Amino acid sequence: MARGLETFLAAMAVGFVTGSPATADPLLRDFAVCTGRYSALVEHQWLVDGPASETSSGVRDNLWTLVEAVAGPRDASAAMGWRIEAKVAQKALLDRAYLANDLVAEKRSAQLLQACADLIGQS
Repeated sequence: MARGLETFLAAMAVGFVTGSPATADPLLRDFAVCTGRYSALVEHQWLVDGPASETSSGVRDNLWTLVEAVAGPRDASAAMGWRIEAKVAQKALLDRAYLANDLVAEKRSAQLLQACADLIGQS
């Protein structure tokens, strides 16, 4: 099975068992989504810019620490689902930007990552 399909199916499975995400803390969702976005960025940078992946992986790890600090036991599955969904979406943008030289995808990817950096005071 293709790696992307495995991730997508895992995200779908997590989505079915997470319960009601509407009750979760909005910051939890933001931190989880940003963790996913940075996870995709780190993997992309491994392929195209190895040294930059060190910085990005530190940001990703810090974001996940925030998720763990905010998430209660009931919210852990929802947080992982949000992380996986965001990672898949960010990976698609990065792939499209890099492989298809899509400037719109590149700009949107950068905007989403900047929003995450702004959330935690990174530049």
